[in-house]
Amino acid sequence: MEKNNDRRDFIKAGMTIGAIGFSAKSYASITGSNERIHVAVIGARNQGTVHLRNWCKLKDSHNVQVYAVCDTDEALFAPAVKLVEKESGATPATNWDLRAILDNKEIHAVSIVTPNHWHALAAIWASQAGKHVYVEKPTSHNIWEGRKMIDAWRRYSLRMQVGLNNRSATSVREAIAFLHSGGIGDVYMARALVFKARDSYGMSKDGSPPVTFHYDRWLGPAPLRPYNEKRSHYNWHWYWDTGNGDTGNTGPHQLDIARWGMNKNEHPIAVYSTGGIFGFTQDEGKTPGRIVYGGVETYGHDKTTQETPNTQTAAYTYADGKIIELETRGRYTNHEGSEGQEVGNLFYGTEGWLEIRGNRWKALRKRERKPFAQSKELGGEGGNHWANFLDAVRSGKNEDMHCDIHEGHLSTTLCHLANISYRLGRSLKFVGDTETFANDPEADAMLTRDYRKPYVVPAEV
Repeated sequence: MEKNNDRRDFIKAGMTIGAIGFSAKSYASITGSNERIHVAVIGARNQGTVHLRNWCKLKDSHNVQVYAVCDTDEALFAPAVKLVEKESGATPATNWDLRAILDNKEIHAVSIVTPNHWHALAAIWASQAGKHVYVEKPTSHNIWEGRKMIDAWRRYSLRMQVGLNNRSATSVREAIAFLHSGGIGDVYMARALVFKARDSYGMSKDGSPPVTFHYDRWLGPAPLRPYNEKRSHYNWHWYWDTGNGDTGNTGPHQLDIARWGMNKNEHPIAVYSTGGIFGFTQDEGKTPGRIVYGGVETYGHDKTTQETPNTQTAAYTYADGKIIELETRGRYTNHEGSEGQEVGNLFYGTEGWLEIRGNRWKALRKRERKPFAQSKELGGEGGNHWANFLDAVRSGKNEDMHCDIHEGHLSTTLCHLANISYRLGRSLKFVGDTETFANDPEADAMLTRDYRKPYVVPAEV
């Protein structure tokens, strides 16, 4: 296993174009400043529509086109095509078969917005097919496959960016620079806040998938089990086979900012996480349902088959003794910070503290109540992560990406470490150089999974 501090050497060294089977001429046509970049969006629900809109917005400034839309549910094609036509004037191709998309030589890059359990395999297959990759958070479904994604990035010398959008947000970058310059002294602790109240997603009986839904392909690497709507679209977040709970849903964004602000470019040496599923105690179907984000129905306090915790706390310790804390709260809660943060970050230094909420930040000195430094443009929107990816595709330089796969892997690993500790019910010692646990075979077994053939993440990419 390669050490985690080798990223800089890799970027400087570069790799050969021939590794992916393209000639210099064909490679230049993909990254050239005057050629249109064709992007395929893989996953057309919810966040997938966010990707479609953002690629379409860049059609003129970055000469990019949504060339194809891929999803295992063909019912999503019509609204996706309509959206792209409205936003860009172009009509994308559609296909439920990811392999057909990757075989298309006209496609230069893919935007992966699948459920978490597909992220790694889709990214590796795309790299092997010569496509640049933009992959949503969390980078991977487990720690081992995140490392395989890094291996593919290195072998095929293509761009692989993770959708941790705050890395490109102007005000967030400004806040991080302020922290790194010693703005609040030596930063010794950070808190990542994930306060997102969610009702029960309820229960349902096993049944047959919709005729438009290629369910076996959707399951992919996950174990074969009967179709159940409460384990399918969007609900997959709350089951270990396919998701990583809210700690692995919103958590990657906030943990990434925490690690970035703490300037921690390595893994922690210890983690402890605890929590549970609270508040879902009523009988099935007693509460009138309501439709929420994701287009799914929720049911107040009803019982649920959800597996991931709705309340979770985690503490990470680094080799120098510094700490990152994660707080995931899925029920009713107070807020934190001066502006009542529900999702955000708090940093504590020897000379004061700093808070980040969305694209705003402020710093307070010692016990003072008024900020002495803050965002230059309060509430301003700046920076575009999708545009940054396209700029890096054209330049051919990994260092131009604001969040390459290595950065995404370090932050995503924090989510996985918390969930492993939670599921085992104890603290864990982690050896960053080998990405294994210290003398703990039970924990090591949770670094990866049993893959369902033929959807196997390869040991050699």
